[in-house]
Amino acid sequence: MDYILNGLFQAIQLLIHGDAETYSAAAATLKVSTYSMITSLLIGIPTGFLLGHHNFPGKKPVRTIVDTLMSLPTVLIGLLVYALLTHRGPLGHLGLLFTLEGVAIGQTLLALPVVTALTAATIESMDEKLRITLISLGADRKQVVLSTLWEARYGILAASMNAYGRVMTEVGIAMMVGGNIKWHTRTITTAIALETSKGQFVMGIALGLILMAIAAIVNISLSFLRNRS
Repeated sequence: MDYILNGLFQAIQLLIHGDAETYSAAAATLKVSTYSMITSLLIGIPTGFLLGHHNFPGKKPVRTIVDTLMSLPTVLIGLLVYALLTHRGPLGHLGLLFTLEGVAIGQTLLALPVVTALTAATIESMDEKLRITLISLGADRKQVVLSTLWEARYGILAASMNAYGRVMTEVGIAMMVGGNIKWHTRTITTAIALETSKGQFVMGIALGLILMAIAAIVNISLSFLRNRS
C-alpha cells in the first residue's frame, strides 16, 4: 500500500514541476480527441437524425449495422486503418501512418457509430406529435429539424459523452496507427501502458490523474451548460 501512496505523491510532484514527457502525452491526447470528436459529431448527428426521423427502404438493416459497429473492437479498427494508411495501402501516399491525424481517423471510426446510433435512438424515442405540432404552427422543414434537435439535445449530449469516453480511453488504435512515438504520437493511454510495463508507476499515475482531470472538467462543463439551459 505504501508504494501506491508514494507513487501518488511523486506523481503529483511530477505534475507540479511540469514534466515535459507527461504533458506531451496529454497534449497529444487532447489534440487527437478533439479532431476525432469534431468530425464524428459533424457527421454522426445529421446521420443519426436521418436514421431516427425518416423511414426509408432498408432502414432496419442499416440500423443493425450501425448498432453492431458500436461494439467493434478497437484493435480491429486499428488494423483496418493501418492497412489503409501503410505505404502498400490505398491511402499510403497521404503519409498519415504514425501521425496524430492518422490516429484521429481511426478514433473517428470508433466514435462515429456511437454518436450516430445513440442520436438515432434519441430521435426515435421522441413524441411523434412534436413534428405535427411544429408543422401546424407554420414551421418549415429547417425549423422542424432544428426544433427537433433542440428537444433531443440531452440525448445527443449523452451520445457525445459516451463517444468521448471511448475515444479518451482508447489504446489499440493509438498504439497500432500512431506507433506510440515519444514526443510525437504517444498519448496518455499508450504512455500509461508502456510506462507501467516498464515498472514506471509514477508517470503512469501522473498520466492517470490527468486523464481523470480531463474527464471531470468535461463532465462539469457539460453539467453546467445543461443546468443553464
